[in-house]
Amino acid sequence: MPDSRRQFLETAFLGAAATLAPSQSKADSTVLGMPGRYPGRVIAVEHPACIVSGVYQAEPVRNMVQRGMTDLTGAPTWQDAWRTMFTKGDVVGIKVSPVGGPKLSSDATVLHSILDGLNAAGVSNENIIVFSRYRAEILEAGIDKWLRPGVRFEAPSPEYDDKQLDMDGYDANHFMEMAIVKAGDDPRDEHSRRSYVAKVVTQRVNKIINLPVLKHHQSAGVTITLKNMSHGFVNNVNRSHMTPTANACGMFIPSVVNLPIIRQKVVLHIVDAVKASYHGGPTGRPQFIWEHKTMYFGTDPVALDKTGLKVIDAKRQQAGMAPIALSKPDEASHFLNCQVEHIEIAGMLGLGEFSDERIKVSRVRLA
Repeated sequence: MPDSRRQFLETAFLGAAATLAPSQSKADSTVLGMPGRYPGRVIAVEHPACIVSGVYQAEPVRNMVQRGMTDLTGAPTWQDAWRTMFTKGDVVGIKVSPVGGPKLSSDATVLHSILDGLNAAGVSNENIIVFSRYRAEILEAGIDKWLRPGVRFEAPSPEYDDKQLDMDGYDANHFMEMAIVKAGDDPRDEHSRRSYVAKVVTQRVNKIINLPVLKHHQSAGVTITLKNMSHGFVNNVNRSHMTPTANACGMFIPSVVNLPIIRQKVVLHIVDAVKASYHGGPTGRPQFIWEHKTMYFGTDPVALDKTGLKVIDAKRQQAGMAPIALSKPDEASHFLNCQVEHIEIAGMLGLGEFSDERIKVSRVRLA
């Protein structure tokens, strides 16, 4: 396609997206916000001993986090690496991923290594908040039991429900509006058309570390960094994937992450792919979980998700399955189209690098 034609289509598309998804959200500008200081840079650290008999191993995981952070930042020491992004006085939120349940969620060893790094940068435990959308999911995954003294956890909603319009934990001043509502909701009611950002994001913290798990997702295609934010930071999300045919994840995900209050506060992404899933997501179905024994580090969520999509597609190919973008519904994944285009659209919105030519993946294998 000629460049002029491509530019015209991209401009027209983004204009339509802005019309479809107006929002209200303001935040102070910061150089650390997405795509961050290292656009296009992905550090992949593998350690063959990081998981044994299905159990994460603390010392190898800590070594992976140390190497990932020093290689990402170019800092000479572990402490210096964390100090490039965090300092004493910061209040830091850590967005965990408990959706996969005990079989495929964030792990205590990874979280503890992040806490060690923040402490090394001068951030006290009292200034760290671990959070995700539903309190019940955090408790089911056991994440509340991993917290060190002083570290808090928050959840803006008590548990999953189909309505998802509760506001107690959400900020009425920050929302993404999209012309799509759930069945039974009034399309004339602006509340039904909006997804409001959690108060823990808008009011409690000034920086956020995003800690997703590398997983397949039947409506979004994958749930890695972008979806861990879009569906973990706001309410009224199930309108984005109501049925196998009424699927709006492709546009919903980047529209939420593009809110200034989100894109300017999330400064680091650490993708836990020690265990990962290549089908049947977002829950952890044992037959589709494999030990990838790798963690990915970056400030660019688009580059990380593009890299993660390739990893999952490669595993699917080994299993004799089609790439996610070409997959068809089956008993474990019911959606007609898995909308991996959310990654490319996020790149078009300037949230990170999507082009392979602009993504540099540095791979490290530890003994």
